[in-house]
Amino acid sequence: MNQFKKYLSACLVLGLSLISLAAAKSADSFSGRWELKLPNQGKGWMSLQEQEGEWSGSILWGGGSVKALSTVELEGDKIIFTRKQRIKTKASAGKAAAWKETVETTTASLEGNKMSLEQVLPKSNGSGVKRATYSAKRMSAIPPQPDLKQARFGEGVELFNGKDLSGWKLLHASHKNGWSAKDGVLVNNAVQGQHGYGNLMTEAKFEDFNLKLDFNVPAKSNSGIFLRGMYEVQVLDSFGRKPDLHNMGAIYSRIVPSQAAAKKAGEWQTMDITLIKQHVTVILNGITIINNKPLLGCTGGALSSDPLAPGPILLQGNHGAVSFRNIVLKPIIH
Repeated sequence: MNQFKKYLSACLVLGLSLISLAAAKSADSFSGRWELKLPNQGKGWMSLQEQEGEWSGSILWGGGSVKALSTVELEGDKIIFTRKQRIKTKASAGKAAAWKETVETTTASLEGNKMSLEQVLPKSNGSGVKRATYSAKRMSAIPPQPDLKQARFGEGVELFNGKDLSGWKLLHASHKNGWSAKDGVLVNNAVQGQHGYGNLMTEAKFEDFNLKLDFNVPAKSNSGIFLRGMYEVQVLDSFGRKPDLHNMGAIYSRIVPSQAAAKKAGEWQTMDITLIKQHVTVILNGITIINNKPLLGCTGGALSSDPLAPGPILLQGNHGAVSFRNIVLKPIIH
C-alpha cells in the first residue's frame, strides 16, 4: 500500500511538473518580436517579453509611433493584452462629434511561429462591440552587426534623372500628385495642412544599399525617406531642437540620433544612408548620427513588416512640401 501511495505521489509530482513545463513553454513561445498583418490590411509590429512573472509589450498599429501596451496577461495557453484607443463618437441632434478614450482588448493564441489574434473594441455609439481578427508571424533574430569596412558596393544608380518622374510612381494612384521635376530637382508642392497628397516611390525594389541624396525642407514642413518601404528616416524642420525619436534624421519612433545635425529650414542638406540586413547608418550633413544600429521592426506607414523582403525607396509627400536632388543608390554586393 505504501508503495502504491509513493507511486501516486510520484505521478502527481510528474504531472505537476509537466503542467509547469507546458506553462513555461507557452510563456516562452509568446516572447519575442512579431510581424503583424492588421485587420485593415496595414502592417504593424509587436514585442512581448516576460520578466520575473510580469509581462509587458509594445505595439505599432499601422501608422504613428511604437507605443507601450497598457496590460499584458498570460492566461493558460493564450495571452491577452489591452491598449488604450481614442474613438470618435457620431454627431447627434444638437451635439457635435467628440473623441473619447476606450480600451481595446486582444486575445492571442499560438500555432508554432504564427499567432492568431482576435480584437474586441467598444463601438463609438456605445452599443456593443466590434470584433476583428488578424495574424502575426514571429520575426527571426536580428543578424550580427555588419562590418561596414568590408562592405562591397556596386555601381551607383541615379534614381532621379532630373527631367521627369521616370522610374517613380505614386503609392496610391487616386491621391493628389504634388510631385514634379523642375530644374534638376524633384519637387513636392503639397500644401501644409491639406490632405490627399500622395507619397512617391520607386518602381524598382532594393535589398541592401547605400543611398545618398540632397534635400530641402521648408519651415514647419515634414517628410521622410522610407528604406525598402519599411523604415522611415525622418525629414523635418527641427533645427535648434534636441535629438529625439521624431526629429530630423531619426528612424521614426525607433532610433534617436546621437546628436542634432540639421541645418535651418530652406537650406539644402545631405543624407548618406547605409542599410545592410537589419542595421542602419545615417550620416546627416557629414555627421554620423546613427552608427550601424539594429532595426527592431518597421516604422509607422510601412508597406511591409517583413525585414527580409526587398522594397522601394519611398518619399513621403502627404505631410508638406519638400525637394530632393542627386538621388544615387549603390547596391551592396554579398
